[in-house]
Amino acid sequence: MGINLIRHLRNKGISDIRSIDLVPFDYAEKGQIDAVVGDIRDVAALKKVMEGVTWVIHTAAALPLYSEQDIMTTDVDGTRNVMAAAQEAGVERVVMISSTAVYGIPDHHPLYETDKLVGVGPYGKAKIMAEEVCLGFRKQGLCLPVIRPKSFIGPERLGVFALFYDWAYTGHGFPMIGSGNNRYQLLDVEDLCGAIWLALTLDKALVNDTFNIGAKVFTTMREDYQAVLDDAGHGKTISGFPAKPMIWALRFLEMLHLSPLYKWVYETACEDSFVSIEKAERVLGYRTAYSNKDALVRNYRWYVANLDSFKNASGISHRVPWKQGILRFAKWFF
Repeated sequence: MGINLIRHLRNKGISDIRSIDLVPFDYAEKGQIDAVVGDIRDVAALKKVMEGVTWVIHTAAALPLYSEQDIMTTDVDGTRNVMAAAQEAGVERVVMISSTAVYGIPDHHPLYETDKLVGVGPYGKAKIMAEEVCLGFRKQGLCLPVIRPKSFIGPERLGVFALFYDWAYTGHGFPMIGSGNNRYQLLDVEDLCGAIWLALTLDKALVNDTFNIGAKVFTTMREDYQAVLDDAGHGKTISGFPAKPMIWALRFLEMLHLSPLYKWVYETACEDSFVSIEKAERVLGYRTAYSNKDALVRNYRWYVANLDSFKNASGISHRVPWKQGILRFAKWFF
């Protein structure tokens, strides 16, 4: 997300940009921003990067594949550090990127910002706790819009989506947990960046709140993901399988550390999952440019065009493909 946000801000005429990340900034824009290598758990480093800053966008998080300790210390303690450093530096506003994972596995749709928050796993729990930290700083007077985006994709996004794109590119179909007739909302990263821009630039009285952000147009998982297989051009299709046996199998494989999929992914993949974006549309004037299909195909085409640059890379962040583990052998059947 960070690189897409930097590009979006530069296109809006913002040239004085500073980033802090655990890894070196190795994109083409390297010489055009002040890129700091650092950790948001390092209070001294945060205080230094906050010097002279007007706006802060807090996107850093340890994802579900990290250890529980890393998730809690980064997503909760790190968020507290960011907000405290911003407050001390006199920053005008901070935009917090949360997640719709705070809703857990819900029993109704669409989901509204006022719905109950239920954390699934350390990541979901940590995101709820991070939002509570933000509410505390908001009460102290910090302008602090909180954005809850659906899973977002687009250029530079790999992670678990690289598994699906690899199968599509190499001429394989794709198994789906359940029938695939559930509706699962996604989000293009460019639309997310647009929402962040609104939160940065509109009147503080409007934006100092919490907003769901997601695609406006989406169909079923089967139909949306089939668009990628169609674009790959191998004539392959989505195959649905009974959900309960697949979920139990994936639980077992996760326990043995043989699968890259974590609980919140595979236990929600067969369920409806979509939020209302009515509040963002009404209050912020938020509008989307990409449907689920548009976002998935745009991300896939970027994947194919840049495959040589990351085909031997792997890790546990969204910047690199996740290891497929034992799931790579399942390709033989599709």
